[in-house]
Amino acid sequence: MNSKLRPRLVVFDCDGTLVDSQATILASMSAAWAEAGLDAPSPERVRAIIGLSLDEAMQRLAGDIAPERARALADNYRRAFKVRLSRPEHEDPLYPAVVETLDALTRAQVVLAVATGKGSSGLRATLGQHGLLDRFVSLQTADRARGKPHPEMLHNAMRDADIGPERTLMVGDTVHDVQMAANAGVAAIGVSWGYHAAEDLRDAGARVVIDSMTALLPAVDRLLPP
Repeated sequence: MNSKLRPRLVVFDCDGTLVDSQATILASMSAAWAEAGLDAPSPERVRAIIGLSLDEAMQRLAGDIAPERARALADNYRRAFKVRLSRPEHEDPLYPAVVETLDALTRAQVVLAVATGKGSSGLRATLGQHGLLDRFVSLQTADRARGKPHPEMLHNAMRDADIGPERTLMVGDTVHDVQMAANAGVAAIGVSWGYHAAEDLRDAGARVVIDSMTALLPAVDRLLPP
């Protein structure tokens, strides 16, 4: 790394930020609730909990039910999700300009990581499908650390990169990402193409909300000059 540059770390959310996985998430959620003999929550309610750990998401969606029933719903979801991932035709597409933006950040010697509510196997399957596994120095998932908005995943990513919060940015599409960043003492960049409204991201404390991935590197340079 060029000694004249101060290292910078950009940590990405996955679902709704790098990949458009909404169809997979909604279908898996419907299958999970159907297996339990329940009516599935509306797409709007499901989008609101994307980014949380699966157990936490199910507890919020199900409301006042016993924790073991929420865990059973989560297990149903995991099974349905794995079935969809195993289909040869399955693909969660990347959002436009993701690869080009990762290339540009790498050329600028920005260190990259992921912090997601996905499990480890799901994240690796998604990134591997697009040839992106080797782009990130740290892959933080909700089955190996406390879920958003707890800051543990960001703390772990910063430890892996050996870069402090003052030189770290979180990039995500939900208020859970922004809240996790605040809890870790890290600035957040929101993206407007995901699952939560841009206004909600700003209200939660995002320093800036971008409308295309090509705007990310200029935003990083403004917030964390090289």
